[in-house]
Amino acid sequence: MLSRIAESLFWIGRYVERADDTARILDVHVQLLSEDPWAEESLACRSLLAIMDHPTPPESGPVGRQTVLQLLARDRTNPSSITGALVAARENARRAREIVSTELWETLNTTRNEVEQVARRTGPHEFFSWVRQRAAVVAGLMESATPHDATWHFMVLGQSIERADMTARLITTQARLGASGPGWTTLLRSCGAHEAYLRAHRGRTSDVDAAGFLVLDRLFPRTIVYALGVADRALRALEPVEGRREVNDEAVRELGIVRARLQYTRRADTLEDLPAVMEQVQQACSRASEAIRGRYFPSPANATAWVGEAL
Repeated sequence: MLSRIAESLFWIGRYVERADDTARILDVHVQLLSEDPWAEESLACRSLLAIMDHPTPPESGPVGRQTVLQLLARDRTNPSSITGALVAARENARRAREIVSTELWETLNTTRNEVEQVARRTGPHEFFSWVRQRAAVVAGLMESATPHDATWHFMVLGQSIERADMTARLITTQARLGASGPGWTTLLRSCGAHEAYLRAHRGRTSDVDAAGFLVLDRLFPRTIVYALGVADRALRALEPVEGRREVNDEAVRELGIVRARLQYTRRADTLEDLPAVMEQVQQACSRASEAIRGRYFPSPANATAWVGEAL
């Protein structure tokens, strides 16, 4: 497979997952500001922008929910926003058109064409729900309409790394806000994990158990440990020599180290300083992404730059 095709597949998985998870984070944030009239909106919005690694506006000016929605939901030129990520996913699908299935291409193309109109004509909650539904359709087509060969492994690799990173950001949001945040039950619902959590804990609810579930559960697909495991399996499947004993892949090493820390450290120690642990997860995902780019997507000196519809 050509490196440019592999790179496009990797970023399709990442961008769609980024749109999905950003919608979940913003939904929780907007709900919090709507339900709590005493919340310091400017401080909460600045904290969210910082967690999402987005440059914050000057200190002198107020930052409200509309600013956050514009920067993280509607900005077409920013690939870290919902709209920008969906546009970027479609552009990467265009680059890999000979590999991507027709159903997946049509879904990404339709989503790109409709996202700005849906953002304008609906409220935030309805828009976020629409984004989650479109991301679910893409994930279903990736699973059911794509051969589980290198094509699928690159898309799943991008999806799982992005999911681990964004779930860590979501957990960091709640851990930093504490009692003034939306609450762990709300976070579980935003991840679609509330019912699975109740079944796993037989109806008992506690903040410690909820945080531990989102980080450490090995069976639910949106937990950090599960996502890191999926990324590890995808990387090993892409190895040219199966069954190699020595770990020579830097990305496998980075993800394996942070995954082992989460799995084998006492849960109480992991949850004691949750923001710091989640920062370690984000840093490991970033380093793994760089290692993947260096190994599978080396950039030639005179690489072609794709901008919009033209070369």
